[in-house]
Amino acid sequence: MLKPTALALACVTSLLACHASFAQEPIRISADLESQVIDWRRDFHQHPELSNREFRTSKIVAEHLRALGMDVQTDIAHTGVVGILKGGKPGPTVALRADMDALPVTEKTDVPFASTVTTEYRGEEVGVMHACGHDMHIAMLMGAAEKLVAMRDEIPGTVMFIFQPAEEGAPKGEEGGAELMLEQGLFADIKPDAVFGIHVGSSAPTGYIAYRSGPLMASADRFEINVKGVQTHGSRPWGGVDPIVAAAQIINNTQTIISRQTNITSGPAVVSFGIVDGGVRNNIIPDEVYLEGTIRNFDMDNRAQIFENLKTTAEHTAMSSGAEAHVHIDEGYPVTVNDPGLTEKMLPTMKRVAGADKVVVSPLITGAEDFSFYALEVPGLFVFLGVTPEGQDPAKAPSNHSPYFYADEDALKVGTEMYVNWVFDYAKN
Repeated sequence: MLKPTALALACVTSLLACHASFAQEPIRISADLESQVIDWRRDFHQHPELSNREFRTSKIVAEHLRALGMDVQTDIAHTGVVGILKGGKPGPTVALRADMDALPVTEKTDVPFASTVTTEYRGEEVGVMHACGHDMHIAMLMGAAEKLVAMRDEIPGTVMFIFQPAEEGAPKGEEGGAELMLEQGLFADIKPDAVFGIHVGSSAPTGYIAYRSGPLMASADRFEINVKGVQTHGSRPWGGVDPIVAAAQIINNTQTIISRQTNITSGPAVVSFGIVDGGVRNNIIPDEVYLEGTIRNFDMDNRAQIFENLKTTAEHTAMSSGAEAHVHIDEGYPVTVNDPGLTEKMLPTMKRVAGADKVVVSPLITGAEDFSFYALEVPGLFVFLGVTPEGQDPAKAPSNHSPYFYADEDALKVGTEMYVNWVFDYAKN
């Protein structure tokens, strides 16, 4: 048994060690590496590529990872790139993810590296822009790769770098994104113990980190309803079956799926119609009306129930007026859920890297992210990094997907360092 003085000394020593661990300075990147990350970002911004067409981007990424001495796999999910870095010490496997695709948006910012790229999208010529900030994601993860390789001997475990195509959705008739990467064996040979992702956003000031434990971003699913009637003259509707009236009733009745049939105490949910298409002439009741919309929610059990209730509501409502309703639900991205234990464990890291006063809890986001597929396989943590410059109101800043979307490059340093510190801090405890 320790003597009182020895016991007291041991306690003090332990407290000091704990304090030192908590107050440990985060790993920082050099000014030269930050400058390189900015250069990469500007290059990608000037040369954006749409989903599943990230040929130039993936080539640059793969060449960089190979030059760093990593084992590199290419052409996974069309243009995806995966790099494996084995550290000098035993430890867990940590995956870091960045998405690479741009959007069919014509840029209207005045930055000197603005995109002038055009391409064909759905049969029309469109501009192409990194209007969602994926150019920053690529550059930050490339910078983190360079920093981590320089510290290889100190890394406890293995780091998997995932450069993913088609987060914005694969072109019609194609597959892509996180789901396809997993289907093609992303985690088959090396399954990470945790996966981390960062998304820049204009809704927070530069350098701020917004996180949320548990559900963070909604599931996103598309539905189609074809309402079949019997065409007739508009002057004698009794001569046919009016799909327009049936469609209107379906739209109205569908609103009760959320307001009366869904347990919204487990999370908000939305069913919205975005397309109503039917008819060619004012005095002809058509034989068909097409409806299309989106379903968003934050609970996977509710999601399945909403699917079932939508089908039942549409079919029975149509039947009540003599029509038919054929429902197709295109399952999109699941709910993005941050593992509560992982979130709690990495919160001190986020506060050390960004500053405790710049780490805030995010509200629920009704947008969706296919990072959710990774987080279904292993514990995941996905956070938002603010990119609205000081002095500007984030609430008034052009949002992601806007042709005026502007991202402050000062945030690149924070994101790059976050990736690096996650790797080291995850292995602790």
